[in-house]
Amino acid sequence: MKASENPDKPMPGINLEPFVDAIEAGRFLGLRPRRVLELARRGALPAYPLGDGARRVWRFRLSELASALGSRALHSARQSPAPLEEKT
Repeated sequence: MKASENPDKPMPGINLEPFVDAIEAGRFLGLRPRRVLELARRGALPAYPLGDGARRVWRFRLSELASALGSRALHSARQSPAPLEEKT
């Protein structure tokens, strides 16, 4: 049996990071699952919709969420500026 025929044996060079649901993504981001889904639908978070109907199932990769947050943190308009020091 070849490695490509055995589903238990990973193939080299393939990303095997598991997908997580909105609940797990919300725990990782510190958000409620409903908010995670809203952001995914708007395209504000990297996500993978499954299905074609009105009620899609969304899945996420934690590494993609982390890198998206890291890259957007420097360009976010909502990021609070550092407090200014008062000169006395």
